[in-house]
Amino acid sequence: MGQLTFLCVYLVLSLTKGEQINRFRRKIPDNILFGAGTSAYQIEGAWNEDGRTESVWDYISHAEPCEIHNCDTGDIAADSYNNYKRDVQMMKEMGLDVYRFSISWNRILPTNSPNNINEAGVAYYNKLIDEMLKYNITPMVTIHHLDVPLQIDELGGWVNPKMVDWFVNYARVLYELFGDRVKTWFTINEPREYCIQRSMKPGFDDYICARHMLLGHAKAYDVYKNEFKAKYGGKVGIVLNSLWYEPESEKDAEAAEDKLQFELGQYAHPIFSKTGDWPPLMKNRIAAKSAAQGLMESRLPEFTPEEVELIKGSSDFFGLNHYTSALVYRNNSVQGFYPSPSYEDDTGVIMYQPETWEKTIAPWHKVVPWGFYKLLNKIREEYGNPPLYVTENGCPTGPGLLDTQRVTFYRKYLNAMLDSIEEGSDVRVYTAWSLMDNFEWMMGYHDKFGMYEVDFNSPTRTRTPRASVFYYKKVIRTRRV
Repeated sequence: MGQLTFLCVYLVLSLTKGEQINRFRRKIPDNILFGAGTSAYQIEGAWNEDGRTESVWDYISHAEPCEIHNCDTGDIAADSYNNYKRDVQMMKEMGLDVYRFSISWNRILPTNSPNNINEAGVAYYNKLIDEMLKYNITPMVTIHHLDVPLQIDELGGWVNPKMVDWFVNYARVLYELFGDRVKTWFTINEPREYCIQRSMKPGFDDYICARHMLLGHAKAYDVYKNEFKAKYGGKVGIVLNSLWYEPESEKDAEAAEDKLQFELGQYAHPIFSKTGDWPPLMKNRIAAKSAAQGLMESRLPEFTPEEVELIKGSSDFFGLNHYTSALVYRNNSVQGFYPSPSYEDDTGVIMYQPETWEKTIAPWHKVVPWGFYKLLNKIREEYGNPPLYVTENGCPTGPGLLDTQRVTFYRKYLNAMLDSIEEGSDVRVYTAWSLMDNFEWMMGYHDKFGMYEVDFNSPTRTRTPRASVFYYKKVIRTRRV
């Protein structure tokens, strides 16, 4: 055992001192599956190899002057395209039940035509899936994880109504290619983030994008239900992201609720509520803002009654990405605080994180486990306690193997999750973000979310376990926190 590995094991034992006897540690329900997650652009590399065409993130990361921290790109990333066997060995070392990854749209359909399938891309994902199944690790696949093909983005991306059909065609291809082995599908990851980031006309495009994404998701769900479910018996859902928003004081309860409905409810309410459609308070606020701006109709596009019925109930589970929380307030200072029109101005709140909250390396990220607990409870109470898959939860650190803060983060957040489960929340999957260090979008390789450290200076992108690997492995093996 190497010295650093020994130190990692020693750290885990030290952090759990007094909990070594299992009966003194908290029991995890037997039905919960544990996993780790990644996404295609963030780890695969091979950006222009074997028939893969450009994605919008290739374009963003290659822009001059560079927009990404340290001018990083995903050109090689963790080179999982060539290191997939090592990745699966890492899953096996930890004893993962499941592994969540995404499939690159432009690696499978380089021209976006379902009649032009890239066989080299298919072969890569077949090898990855089969390698996982060899070790009884269940694949969970995200169809769309932010990286749309560049040619589609140049045509407007999700603001273009044709995107709905393009996405459904792509989803059908994946169901046909991999549905015999993949039984859990996530249609779209974090739709709100894509719509906010790629909106060219704030306050308009982001809502049009959201409408199209909900329709694309619902139609992809419908295709699986009608064409594949009887044959393969799988499940399909969507992945939404949200912070927990805590009112700064009692008088800010409405502001916190508004913020949560604009962020989570914008997508959750149409799918998981009994009535469907946008959240009522969101519809009312945007309609009032639009009228005050002299517009003849609301900037929030309507769904037809048929579309409401299509979207409502179009998910077999609730996928949730959650990382942190914030305080929210609303007073006169919010007037003119944001550009108008905009999503932020429509929401009309100010949010912040107190300096007293535990900090991490990322300015946006604080350790707030009680916020996770409250968010899980909110979903249970508001949406009828759907089966819930925690699809991302993690803590950024700097380089190095002794990631003490990540170990304590997981322990705190798992305990918060168990608190909510004990009160009735139907959590079925917990997925740590992430399996390994990866390209973290605008922050490049600065923020390290991986339980495995990746040496990005090594031609082979060597992976080395951090202390959190040994902690997470122990949690999975003993079924105790």
